[in-house]
Amino acid sequence: MSEEPLYTVKGGFFLPTEHTRGPWDPRHQHGGAVAALAARAVERTAGPEFALTRLTVELMRPIPLDTLVLDVSVPRPGRRVLGITVSVSAGDLEVEVVRAHAVAIRRVDLPTDTPPADRLEPGPDDATAADWDTDFPSFHSTGMEIRFVAGEARSGPAAAWFRLCRPIVADEEPTGVQRAAATSDFGNGISAVLPFESWIYLNPDLTLHLARPPVGEWIGLDALTVPSDVGMGMAEGAVYDAVGRVGRSVQSLLLDRRA
Repeated sequence: MSEEPLYTVKGGFFLPTEHTRGPWDPRHQHGGAVAALAARAVERTAGPEFALTRLTVELMRPIPLDTLVLDVSVPRPGRRVLGITVSVSAGDLEVEVVRAHAVAIRRVDLPTDTPPADRLEPGPDDATAADWDTDFPSFHSTGMEIRFVAGEARSGPAAAWFRLCRPIVADEEPTGVQRAAATSDFGNGISAVLPFESWIYLNPDLTLHLARPPVGEWIGLDALTVPSDVGMGMAEGAVYDAVGRVGRSVQSLLLDRRA
């Protein structure tokens, strides 16, 4: 990938580019961009002997378009299972904005002789490109390519294919896990049942479970939003790659009317 990355690395700091912007406020980053950055930190810490199976990202406050610092720890060391925590702080005051918890399992050649799980059809080549109405570069428009298989954005249950248009950091090809982490934060966006113009449906967290490392550039997400009448809800989605079903994503939702 030769395009401008999502983050520019300077020393141990990550400076977000405009392609990390989220849909709610142009001053803030999209959760999917930071989820991908956290997944990268987890993979670099775990090493090639382990594969990420679960990533939970707590979005503790709006993530500004400001310098990020990552602090990684391994509270659960082990030979077969690792627990890894990533704390993300922003700005000169280094206020913690994201805390991610991951579980990685050792890789081993252990065939189970089971057929691939169900597939998301049609594939990205036959899906419909998303048409976002945005006046500024953002993660969902210039950071990610989105093609719909079923439904359409913000109109109820929907399925789509996602492809990162840019590297997370320069001169690195994103891994399948990083691509899936970036995609997992789109469930509430593509499957929203409440009008974007009059409602807020923010997710304070997201969790991605993977049965295996995803392969290929495209990650599929078949998503559903479940609202309630008490100011909360959830969005969930089946996650796919070119081979078939590979995982599941879940988001808690905070519902509110716009002022």
